[in-house]
Amino acid sequence: MVVSHSSQSPAKLRMQKRQFRILRCAIAGIDAVEAETRHVFQRHTHENFGIGVIHRGAQKSLSGRGMVEAGAGDVITVNPGEVHDGAPIGNAGRAWRMLYLDPALIAAASLDISDGKTAEFEFSLPVIRDAGVAAGFARLFGALTADRATEAGQEEALLLLLARVVGGQGGGGRAVPQAVSRARMLIDDDPAAPLTLADLARESGLSRFQMVRAFAKATGLTPHAYLVQRRIDTARRLIAGGATLAEAALASGFADQSHMTRTFVRKYGVSPGVYAGAMA
Repeated sequence: MVVSHSSQSPAKLRMQKRQFRILRCAIAGIDAVEAETRHVFQRHTHENFGIGVIHRGAQKSLSGRGMVEAGAGDVITVNPGEVHDGAPIGNAGRAWRMLYLDPALIAAASLDISDGKTAEFEFSLPVIRDAGVAAGFARLFGALTADRATEAGQEEALLLLLARVVGGQGGGGRAVPQAVSRARMLIDDDPAAPLTLADLARESGLSRFQMVRAFAKATGLTPHAYLVQRRIDTARRLIAGGATLAEAALASGFADQSHMTRTFVRKYGVSPGVYAGAMA
């Protein structure tokens, strides 16, 4: 059946046409993303730090601090490995800009900010309502994506933003039990390996049931769900490095390319083919 007219509003059609846009970033180790979408993200993790600002609409999401809501003007953050999801509040969707920053880059910045005392860094607040932080993010995003921005100006904007965020935070993350850490490290060392629940239980010193329960309680994901997240992180890096989709699927441990594609779309909101085109 051919439909010649759409019952959807022009605004909704525009949203569907440009849900996600990946921008070229001047500094290696940073991805810049613009989004305008009603997409509902299931529970997932990122291997990088994420910070952004919602420009329109609002969303609710799971975070390390429980369920939170964020609206226009709010800064949103996520730490590497932190389980989170995201759904729009209302039917209009939401629009935001995000920067995903490599942990090594953040560690170097943290050393600078702390005068060499520590490379440790963590966003302790999943939602920050601070106009100064939002303005600092806007300056950094603009500097990173501008055609003629200088590297010195970009690094300056990054350090000033992180220093502002650190100054306004309090508290800390919850500790992960040692048994779970050992199992998680086994996955992290080689996500493509054909690990079984028995392998993880043996590494942790727990029974299989104890392993599943403890892992889910500590991380928010079952061991298998965490393994899939680490595999899709690996696939994303391979694709960004020029690997074909088939090569990335095989090397990251997926059964086939279609499985990788489904997982990629659920996590990032775009297909691996679109992502590969943006990275070319």
